[in-house]
Amino acid sequence: MTHLDITIKGNVQGVSYRAATKAVADQLGVKGFVRNEPNGDVFVAAEGDRFAMEMFLEWCHEGPEHAEVNDVETHEGELKNYRNFEVVRK
Repeated sequence: MTHLDITIKGNVQGVSYRAATKAVADQLGVKGFVRNEPNGDVFVAAEGDRFAMEMFLEWCHEGPEHAEVNDVETHEGELKNYRNFEVVRK
């Protein structure tokens, strides 16, 4: 299992990025959460096996249909053992 903190930059808010991220995470068995950041980025904390995380990260670079992803930053972190994948709404 691996933990990644992922920051997605670009036109990624208001295009259903969070909802689509949850759908993909649920399909792949990835656990964690996704939230919008005040600066317009989307932040994801994700945990899963290497294969699922590779697929998930690949998807993050594309995003949903109307998203325009300019950059994806990733940092490995400590496992938090999330139970599911949640959309955080502030």
